[in-house]
Amino acid sequence: MRIGTSFDSDPAEATNQLPKGNHTPARPPRDAVELAVDVLSDRWTFLILREAYFGVRRYGQMQRNLGIARNVLADRLRQLVSDGMFERVRYRTDPDWYGYRLTERALDLYPVIVGLMRWADRHLATEEDADALELVHRSCGKPAEPYLACSHCHEPLTGRDIDATVRSAGSSPS
Repeated sequence: MRIGTSFDSDPAEATNQLPKGNHTPARPPRDAVELAVDVLSDRWTFLILREAYFGVRRYGQMQRNLGIARNVLADRLRQLVSDGMFERVRYRTDPDWYGYRLTERALDLYPVIVGLMRWADRHLATEEDADALELVHRSCGKPAEPYLACSHCHEPLTGRDIDATVRSAGSSPS
């Protein structure tokens, strides 16, 4: 006796509901976003980097500004040094005290942090957040409104303006 189902055909033939070609049975290779998330995996990492972008170099000042537990801060700083985001620099001896200097790798992340700030100001800020941080360009002294732009035509870019294609392993970005 066959029990009625909502399938018009045999359910065994309908196990894969996705159109052909829209999925892969094997895990796709790790991409740049996944690699970045491995380094920037928690809120404290972003907040520690933010403090460093604002000029904070010393452990004690970071700990006070963030209200972070000392063991958590020590662990994150150790990991950020290991990941090449900070360079640990001694600034006092007897006893040895160290500061943390941003590396080129970390400085290259600055546009991402600014992008997060812009996004949060636009979509998450409330009336109480009216005193939001303003970025001022040192060269001209004017408020800066950084944006992502095409390196060729200099037009602003959004997620709607981009097509993602796979670059072959031997080629470099143009």
